[in-house]
Amino acid sequence: MSDFTIGKLARESGCKVQTIRYYEQIGLLPEPYRSEGNQRLYDRVDVDRLSFIRHARALGFSLTEVRELMTLSDDPDRPCESVDLIARSNLTKVEDKIAQLTALREELKRMVHECEGGQISDCRVINILSDHGQCLTDKHE
Repeated sequence: MSDFTIGKLARESGCKVQTIRYYEQIGLLPEPYRSEGNQRLYDRVDVDRLSFIRHARALGFSLTEVRELMTLSDDPDRPCESVDLIARSNLTKVEDKIAQLTALREELKRMVHECEGGQISDCRVINILSDHGQCLTDKHE
């Protein structure tokens, strides 16, 4: 039974209407049933599917990975090796990003500490930003 208009689906799922339409365009959500007035109508399965997509996206999975995970979840008797590989790959990306952000934080701390006032002509922040060679690491790129 189709209980949700696109507006109700948006409220129920926390997704914007434009996002729902986009997910339909790219095939993450199936084409919805249409009313006699051509209004999109959805059901609880669509709410659950959007919840899955939103949660996966919040955890950093790409739309391609989400599509693959959803396809894999449609075959519950299959071994989960493929899912594990996707999750491990994503974990590696997150760990790399954390390392990059940690290096960025340390570089910014150093720049701010070395500056601590004075005049622009002597400003370490400006000097370091002007000459990447003065950075301690290039991991913040």
